[in-house]
Amino acid sequence: MGVLDIMQTKQAIRRNFPLFGRLRYLFESIRPEIQQYFVESDTTGRPFSRMFRSVIYQRSKKVLDTTPFGTQLNVYDNNYEWLSHSITAIDYFKINEHPRVTVGGPQCTQPYSSSVFNISAMSYGSLSKNAVMALNEGARIGSFYHNTGEGGLTDYHLAGGGDVVWQIGTGYFGCRHADGNFNPDAFAEKAKHPQVKMIEIKLSQGAKPGHGGILPAIKVTPEVARIRLVEVGKEVDSPPFHRKFSTPLGLLDFVKQLRDLSDGKPIGFKLCIGHRSEFIAICKAMVETDIYPDFITVDGGEGGTGAAPLEFSNSVGMPLRDALAFVYDCLTGFNLKRHIKIIAAGKIATGFDLVKNFALGADICNSARGMMMALGCIQALQCHANTCPTGVATQAPHLVKGLVVAEKRVRVANFHHETVKSAGELMGAAGIKHPDDIHRVYIHRRVSPNKVETYLDSFPYIPAGSLFERPYPKSFELLMKISRPDSFQPDFSGVDFVEYSWAKKPMTG
Repeated sequence: MGVLDIMQTKQAIRRNFPLFGRLRYLFESIRPEIQQYFVESDTTGRPFSRMFRSVIYQRSKKVLDTTPFGTQLNVYDNNYEWLSHSITAIDYFKINEHPRVTVGGPQCTQPYSSSVFNISAMSYGSLSKNAVMALNEGARIGSFYHNTGEGGLTDYHLAGGGDVVWQIGTGYFGCRHADGNFNPDAFAEKAKHPQVKMIEIKLSQGAKPGHGGILPAIKVTPEVARIRLVEVGKEVDSPPFHRKFSTPLGLLDFVKQLRDLSDGKPIGFKLCIGHRSEFIAICKAMVETDIYPDFITVDGGEGGTGAAPLEFSNSVGMPLRDALAFVYDCLTGFNLKRHIKIIAAGKIATGFDLVKNFALGADICNSARGMMMALGCIQALQCHANTCPTGVATQAPHLVKGLVVAEKRVRVANFHHETVKSAGELMGAAGIKHPDDIHRVYIHRRVSPNKVETYLDSFPYIPAGSLFERPYPKSFELLMKISRPDSFQPDFSGVDFVEYSWAKKPMTG
């Protein structure tokens, strides 16, 4: 081994320090485990700290999840958040024994009664078949839904009998022609399945907004090819844009087409907010056409289960809080919120996470990584390498077999139940009878050592209908000027940027 180390030319450490140099690569390979189990504190781990991972595990197993001796958080740190409680607290579940939300606007003929907390989009292929089956069976036990992710509707999503939201991505997997274009006949056949309760068009996702993907030819097995309607052993492109439409008006035509093909089931779309003018353009198109999605899923730029380039995970896409408040305000400004439910997705794992998102305007919350941890995920950060040690995010048979569906489905259902229970108890403590009654003023956030703001201070509401005529709310003036219902591209012609900012000179290009 020492001779081989000296002779090889790729690694200087091994060449200069034969045998002993190998220790560097050994320690590097187990660094995440050493960091997680021996170095990080209960509150410093990323993306989820040990404190939050532990509460997920405890709730999924229905063991004691209370903590002794007070909070471990520094309540005087910037960004510390808390809920205002009430002297007249109530028993929330006496009023809302089974809190649910009806999704379906005026053009929907098969509305769906959804839980307030559900499984976010994760594809088979990214997750193992055992993980998908355990999630779906857990959804059936707990009466909540399971989003398929853009990989398509599979036998594993249907095997457990749970409610399914079928996500249609840019690759149109499961409803495509051989050339990659949308196939309405294939869509209609699957959309009418009784377990498919809603259909979600994926415009972008928080893990890698604006980024497509390629499924390598080696991963296109006969099973994957059958599920996705692609050729066996041939590389599959998932573009960053939809071929079926290229304008806001086209998007809404697609919404209407899918609603008709599915016999009136709720149709919505998912996006991570990028250019804010694009969402304004979609709202203008809704007003012009009188075509409304039944729901909009807002994904935060915090990332998710999808593997992505570092720059996209770290530096692209609007974070969930900002995006959620913006979407709610836009829909309110155009008097559209009454038709549309908002679903929040992005690093949601506790009852307080649900309550915060309800306060910002969400009707429903989805969780991906929280549900993975309920399955047994230990945050080994190997989701992209096919080496997940718990059998959750891998296709390796010897690892998949470690995830026992009969055991993990119960943990998924437990985690859902206990998290909804926690959210209800928090709202009861604040004297809130229904999620619709919580507003931004209920959540406080420390922004500096001696300054506290409510969400209302940070994200002030705009008046209902205020985007129909001038003067628009100040933060929307430029967005309203540059957005058009017939194009996603902002129209900067004739815009004097000095008028909208403190810039010393107008922007060019």
